Amino acid sequence: MKQVLFLCTGNSARSQMAEAIVNARLGHDFNAMSAGTKPSGYVHPAAVKALSEIGIEHVGHSQHVDDYRDVVFDLVITVCDDAAENCPVWLGRGERVHIGFPDPAAATGTDDQVLDAFRAVRRRIEAEVLDFLKQWQVAV
Repeated sequence: MKQVLFLCTGNSARSQMAEAIVNARLGHDFNAMSAGTKPSGYVHPAAVKALSEIGIEHVGHSQHVDDYRDVVFDLVITVCDDAAENCPVWLGRGERVHIGFPDPAAATGTDDQVLDAFRAVRRRIEAEVLDFLKQWQVAV
């Protein structure tokens, strides 16, 4: 089983959704975890709701990347949006890849508008990350 770490800054939304989606959809081949360089200390409720809408019940914990420094990962994926923020750097072991998504936690507006931002990122994670992992697995 391949070990994959999703890395971002706050570990409250994108990396949490990626972890949950990979474990739910590709858990037979991948064990996904997530962390942040400045963990928020919580998983955003809209991320949990967006996941539950597709049948994934996620109970994550916002964790610091240092908690995983001694873990050997096959793959480390940064999920921050290059244009909007600086991605954290992984200094541990594992192939590094960047697949950026906008931060839905930065969305403003009504509760429905914010949730729509989380849904949009969730859909992109499902499409882009799952496709990448399937192709990566064949290549290694």
